[in-house]
Amino acid sequence: MSQQVDIERTGIKIGTTIKTKFMRHFITEADTNGCYMINSDITLSRIRVAAKFINRIGTENLIVCSGVTKADTPTEKFCEMLGVKRLTGRFMPGTLTNPSLSYYIEPKLVLVTDPQIDEQAVTEATNAGIPVIGISNTNNITSKLDIIIPANNKGITALATVFWLLVRQILIEKGELKEDGEMPHTIDEFETKMAEDPDTQT
Repeated sequence: MSQQVDIERTGIKIGTTIKTKFMRHFITEADTNGCYMINSDITLSRIRVAAKFINRIGTENLIVCSGVTKADTPTEKFCEMLGVKRLTGRFMPGTLTNPSLSYYIEPKLVLVTDPQIDEQAVTEATNAGIPVIGISNTNNITSKLDIIIPANNKGITALATVFWLLVRQILIEKGELKEDGEMPHTIDEFETKMAEDPDTQT
């Protein structure tokens, strides 16, 4: 599935210094800096589960909600390749719950980049009975998520990798890409280009 991707070097398993009870099952250890490490084998397994679920519901029924700036490019590429609608920036209250609003939509599945930052979208989806898939770090509360993809959701490369792997697996599940097939875009092309930040995780 990894198409020769060195998962260990993408930063996908680098968590935070906080561990919630919801995420402890996905954590292997803490590094010398006190950051909890996520089990990347579970991450890959959950990506496969999420891909199957998305294909069962239909990509046309999925929306991606993300208030994470570092996820701008990966979500754009993901949606572009799959024909999925995305909502970025501030999530407008009532988007999923108030039919009288002009921007009201009725998706059958929601994917969020960070359950904390995208809390409004998660809450509204839950209230509307819409399943939610969430990319979740060690510090996230995931009680309202239906499928958790445990991964570093703060790093540029890590986010690019998660969305790249997810779109790849969805295409494989659809039969539009072979297991050993080459993706039309690289992980680097999925990365959001930002100014250098010394505090940015890989």
